[in-house]
Amino acid sequence: MADQLGFYTIRSHGMILARLHMYDWIILLLLAVIDGLLNLIEPFHRFVGKDMMTDLRYPMKGNTVPFWAVPLIGIILPWAIFVGIYFKKKNFYDLHHGILVLITAVITDAIKDGVGRPRPDFFWRCFPDGNDVYDNITTGVICNGVKSVIKEGHKSFPSGHSSWSFAGLGFLAWYLAGKIAAFDRKGHVAKLCIVFLPLLTAALVAVSRVDDYWHHWQDVFAGALIGLTVASFCYLQFFPYPFDGDAWWPHAYTVQVAEERNSRHANSYSVRPTEIETVNIPGHGGMTLRDTLNDVESGSGRRL
Repeated sequence: MADQLGFYTIRSHGMILARLHMYDWIILLLLAVIDGLLNLIEPFHRFVGKDMMTDLRYPMKGNTVPFWAVPLIGIILPWAIFVGIYFKKKNFYDLHHGILVLITAVITDAIKDGVGRPRPDFFWRCFPDGNDVYDNITTGVICNGVKSVIKEGHKSFPSGHSSWSFAGLGFLAWYLAGKIAAFDRKGHVAKLCIVFLPLLTAALVAVSRVDDYWHHWQDVFAGALIGLTVASFCYLQFFPYPFDGDAWWPHAYTVQVAEERNSRHANSYSVRPTEIETVNIPGHGGMTLRDTLNDVESGSGRRL
């Protein structure tokens, strides 16, 4: 079908998609601004008492997966695959709808600021010298650490690394399942390995957050759940189920192809020759093709 109608490139259909999804991109830009603001504001400082410090004394460690690597894993890597398929198949609808999974950042950071759960290493963030001080009445902590470090210590739930990784790589898993027809009932284990590879990568990123004592296991689980939920909603908003016969392309593309085909058929039926040359049919006294057509239309039906 696509071969008959030609390629759907940025040049040929870029402006069409820009007009159709202008509001979507405006909302995504607003979400990016909101996410930036959520990282600037002070999170809720949940009460931390002396008796709670037993579970918050894990040592402060660096990040096995640094913050700058999360966008590379959860965004740039999937986008690179989307772009590669675009240059192979020349379908801008597929590329455009593949890069719209950005909403998870706002959800995660909003919950982080609202919950304010302390990280497992909160003790050393609050008391970097090891001398703990508490309020005599409430037994709440009286921190003497660096303000920015303490602020980050109140952002344990949910895990941002997990939600970002599972959102981007979860979407990629859905995407690859549709592209390679993983559920075509032919029983190819290799296809399942390709689909699960992004999920395994996201899981290893999530596990590293527990190993580094930046998150409790509940934080990682919740972050993964948020990421997978957002990825699934976004994928099914734009693409058919991976086991569908049209799983290769997004809904918008198949609709566009169908509209163009219907338009071509409608135009072909509406075209009527303005003039038909006279054709002599031997043995019928010079009867013309025009006469025959006129007779058919009038219902007289002259037999030859």
